[in-house]
Amino acid sequence: MKKLAIITGGSRGLGKSSALALADKGVDVIFTYHNNVHAAQDVIDEIKQKGQKAFSLQLDTRNVVTISEFVGQIQTVLTNEFSRSDFDYLLNNAGTGLHASLEDTTYDELEDMLAIHVKGPFFLTQSLLPLLKDGGHILNVSSGLARFSLPGSGAYAMAKGAVEVMTRYMAKELANRQISVNTLAPGAIATDFRDGNVRDNPQMNQMVASVTALGRVGEAGDIGKAVAMLLSEDSGWITGQRIEASGGMFL
Repeated sequence: MKKLAIITGGSRGLGKSSALALADKGVDVIFTYHNNVHAAQDVIDEIKQKGQKAFSLQLDTRNVVTISEFVGQIQTVLTNEFSRSDFDYLLNNAGTGLHASLEDTTYDELEDMLAIHVKGPFFLTQSLLPLLKDGGHILNVSSGLARFSLPGSGAYAMAKGAVEVMTRYMAKELANRQISVNTLAPGAIATDFRDGNVRDNPQMNQMVASVTALGRVGEAGDIGKAVAMLLSEDSGWITGQRIEASGGMFL
């Protein structure tokens, strides 16, 4: 039986790149999208062209009250579309950024960051655990900003710091099922994240390249390949770790 991954936020950016990279490795994919059903269908079509099965479901991970309904949908999809009752890999990727100084960050903005990046992945993972195979893998997405500090990223980085602590505790508590749990921390990537600031701003692009050992900004494909590496049977002896994929930014 083929491996099956569930990815949150798989219709664009790093989630899309991860879904396609996993499909290249022979993995079937169920992914969520926030609101762009057309983009989701495009990803499904690309995955199918690679010879793998794919299915998408709408989900706003910050809305934790909908998670139980979502898990019911997953169970139906597993049965009807994939003829199985479980899955192998979970990638908690969905998220958005916030650029605001600590002085200007509002209560609602901080709550939103925590809901998207911490509360949503925590309760989604908790709810999906009965469906995750023993020996499976969970990968939570953090950020290089949890290691180095750039003004205006405090609230976002705080949430990502919590993701890294959450990962270690998940790894410890799920070890009895031989489930590995790791954090992948991308550096600055040229996507539409934060309105394409790294991708479209030549000054930002040049600055990132100048402080990165490999001399360029990251591309979505760099992260997709890293995800496919970590969500594989070859990574089974790696757990509770933070792996940064930044090209050596701010070493």
